[in-house]
Amino acid sequence: MNIVELKAYEMKERLLKKEISSREIIKAHLDRIKEVEGEINAFITIDEEGALSSADDIDKRLKNGEELGCLAGLPIGIKDNIMTKDIRTTAGSKMLENFISPYDATVVERIRKNHGIVLGKTNMDEFSMGGTTETSYFGNTKNPLDNTRTAGGSSGGSAAAVAAREIPLALGSDTGGSIRKPAGYCGLVGIKPTYGLVSRYGLIPLSNTLDQVGVLGRDVKDAVLMLNTISGKDTRDMSTVDSSLLNMEKIESVDSLKGMKIGLPKEFMMAEMDPKVREGMEKSLEIFKNLGADIEEISIPSLKYIWEIYHIIVSGDISSNMARFDGIRYGHRAEEYDTLDELYINSRTEGFGEGVKRRILFGTYLLSGHRGKEYYEKALRARAKVIEEFNDVFSKFDILVSPTSPDFSPKLGEERSEIYKKSESLFQVPVNIAGLCAISVPMTYGDGLPMGLQIIGDRFKEENIIKAAFGYEGMAR
Repeated sequence: MNIVELKAYEMKERLLKKEISSREIIKAHLDRIKEVEGEINAFITIDEEGALSSADDIDKRLKNGEELGCLAGLPIGIKDNIMTKDIRTTAGSKMLENFISPYDATVVERIRKNHGIVLGKTNMDEFSMGGTTETSYFGNTKNPLDNTRTAGGSSGGSAAAVAAREIPLALGSDTGGSIRKPAGYCGLVGIKPTYGLVSRYGLIPLSNTLDQVGVLGRDVKDAVLMLNTISGKDTRDMSTVDSSLLNMEKIESVDSLKGMKIGLPKEFMMAEMDPKVREGMEKSLEIFKNLGADIEEISIPSLKYIWEIYHIIVSGDISSNMARFDGIRYGHRAEEYDTLDELYINSRTEGFGEGVKRRILFGTYLLSGHRGKEYYEKALRARAKVIEEFNDVFSKFDILVSPTSPDFSPKLGEERSEIYKKSESLFQVPVNIAGLCAISVPMTYGDGLPMGLQIIGDRFKEENIIKAAFGYEGMAR
């Protein structure tokens, strides 16, 4: 038996039956990391000693007949912008290269409470600013399916680690597609939950009203197992709400999607995309029809402004959020300075990468003087219009569908055209702008490379997207 080829829920079942031990599970994945990590670079930090100690504790609990949590014995990767007590949290930046968090993020607390094992911290674009995991101070992450290509980003390390069988489950964060895109590029399932379903306490923010912690797994059932663990009310994040767990047994018992109404925004289908992705999308629509769903073309007119809305809001938020990294309280501090201003300037110049500096400058420009009203406030009003139009759509439809990205994983170092970048934003960004939930599932392959199908649901209607994704997954295999 090759443990690393088992799905997460299969590992858990075998552990509870005492067919394998938690130490064997962890050891198998550590061995796998040693085998492939030098090529892939999915991790920034590995906590081998801590993981083995936790595994031994779980084996002891199992032997004593104690009740174990839903993630018992499972090795999990945590994106490196999510706080982990006593394990460094770098956000992929020199600025936090040696920062050791004094506390766990809420999502990590819940993983540990349910006896999941934090195996390490995964690579990412610096402070989540990027879409390929090539801006990381710790080097780029390669796609395990083709190591000449990117794993996507900014949660590319989490996706690559799961795809390479280094871990069965991982956490990522999604501000404008940062879980869904790498899931699509690496042939995985990635869930961006509704804003407020999962606590952001302990997440290093990029854009506070767009960020959401989510999950990556190898199939829908694995991803739901993780999502159920981390979701729910948190008094330290006032945007969170009480939520009921997704009943996977109930979802698995559904043998059709009869009566489900699916909207197909014409703005998505008119966008520039690879012909093979378009072909895969058309085949996917046939699968949904065969499952009994009703599909209707719709229009969401304000999507034509989504690129501008997103970049203005995110850049303004970056300017504000990056101000805390000043070389005083934590993070990189320059050694050479004569005045307080020089300390700030030198620390930030040395600690931030070029992409982060550009974003800070642009965001500061947008917020300064009269431009705050001219750009940022106008973008917020336009965002309200986007939300209004989605509310109208979801009063008539259960889910929407689109490709996750317009094309396949690009080569490392390849520069994408503005047309493709805007198409990608068109598919991914509206979900964050409107606070919706979405899931990416493997859709099609071209030249051996995967691409994702995105299923979008209304706020706190995760059950709809999971039901559709599970039904589609069974037919698309």
